[in-house]
Amino acid sequence: MAIDQALLNRAARTRLLVLDVDGVMTDGRLYYDNHGNETKAFHVRDGYGIKAVIRQGCEVAVISGRRSVAVQTRLGELGVQHAILGQDDKLPALQTLAGELGIEDLQTVACVGDDSPDLPILAAVGFAVAPADAHPGVAARVHWQTAARGGRGAVREVCDLLTRAWAEAPS
Repeated sequence: MAIDQALLNRAARTRLLVLDVDGVMTDGRLYYDNHGNETKAFHVRDGYGIKAVIRQGCEVAVISGRRSVAVQTRLGELGVQHAILGQDDKLPALQTLAGELGIEDLQTVACVGDDSPDLPILAAVGFAVAPADAHPGVAARVHWQTAARGGRGAVREVCDLLTRAWAEAPS
């Protein structure tokens, strides 16, 4: 989808960016070693984008259906202070977090998700985004879809779009 002024205006309202992990921050594949330990690969450019939006005053949160030490470690490195892991029902988690952060209007929330469990929160927020390789049922219901695949720069694209939208927003 092209980036038009209406999309930039929608993105400019964002005060909280919520990310899924598997399929968004990672390529969605699960890796286990011979001892059953899970590992994940994260794209360094996504991390840079996350740090950039945090520096600009945007809250960043992760809501994921899976628990992972690797995710907790990566989020700590990035300075992401809001991680809700092992949460299958994501909408109540988002609503609780928004309340804790004093965000009364979910229209000021951006969310990036890639599969069916993300649909309730994508439908509730003001700026819903999916990576290029999101499930078709999700891709059909978002405001914007990145050119990059999950775990391959999709989060960075979202962060760059937010940064541009904030810079171009009328004062």
